Amino acid sequence: MTSRNLRLRRLSRATAALSGRSRGAPKVVALGGGMGLSASLTALRRITGDLTAVVTVADDGGSSGRLREELGVLPPGDLRKALAALCGDDEWGRTWAQVIQHRFESKGDLHEHAVGNLLIVALWEQLGDHVQALDLVGKLLGAHGRVLPMSAVPLELQALVRGHHPDRPDETVTVRGQATVALTPGEVQSVHVVPADPPAVPEAVAAVLDADWVVLGPGSWFSSVIPHLLVPELLDALVTTKARKVLSLNLAPQPGETDGFSPQRHLEVLGRHAPKLAMDVVLADEAAVPDRESLADAAQRLGAAVELAPVASPDGAPTHDPELLAAAYDRIFRMHGRIGPWR
Repeated sequence: MTSRNLRLRRLSRATAALSGRSRGAPKVVALGGGMGLSASLTALRRITGDLTAVVTVADDGGSSGRLREELGVLPPGDLRKALAALCGDDEWGRTWAQVIQHRFESKGDLHEHAVGNLLIVALWEQLGDHVQALDLVGKLLGAHGRVLPMSAVPLELQALVRGHHPDRPDETVTVRGQATVALTPGEVQSVHVVPADPPAVPEAVAAVLDADWVVLGPGSWFSSVIPHLLVPELLDALVTTKARKVLSLNLAPQPGETDGFSPQRHLEVLGRHAPKLAMDVVLADEAAVPDRESLADAAQRLGAAVELAPVASPDGAPTHDPELLAAAYDRIFRMHGRIGPWR
């Protein structure tokens, strides 16, 4: 059986499994990575019990990078963070979230490895199946949702960057590796992944096709958000799904990667990488949008309306408040979707 036929068979099985899930809440798929995705998941698990995270697999730094290089596995770090975000607020959930996020401190090889990373990789090796292993970890944690990798192979993120070398500000070079792209002092022009046509995880494609709502962002724009659009099967699903789509913007530009970017420029960059992808709603914090008219124009070019809401932490830190973000998502789902029982 060819790899394509195998993926199609797995997609068929995954779609059949999804069709039997609960119809009592909106089916939501959240895409991203790192702390941005964690913020969305922490909010979304408060308003739906039918939640799937689809996580980028291009990380090459820290513990994930070391495990990836040594064992040839998918980088587990962003998957671990998503699982931790889906843990409940009860004692069980809080305890397991702390355990899997715990990092060893030593003078040996375990230094800075996260417990959750080692657990996930161990189950991958034991079971030989990425999805089955992550489902098992989620069951152990009592996670309020499912976590899936976006691709079945580890990806290398590459970016065209202008001014990466400060002494050559007009030169455009290719920068390799997610960790390097995220911290580049230059201006990122575009990103792509290697391999150029990575296989999507069938269960992730099935979840997008079966969703009521898809949430993209917030997060590191070039290294956590846009990579989902570079997996052809996943992008096709995002373009063809009947789900409505929310693009959740960051609270502030990220130093290095999007330094100096306006909210509307984030939309323009996304549109250049996926010109066929339309959105329905762009969510932004009302205090982070100095030019509402320009943002509305950029959103309209993606087919979207703008929803402004207070979603930032009240203490002034550039982080999302889970309760405020949950309220914003809930309002969007009701205003722009179906009212009353879902499906």
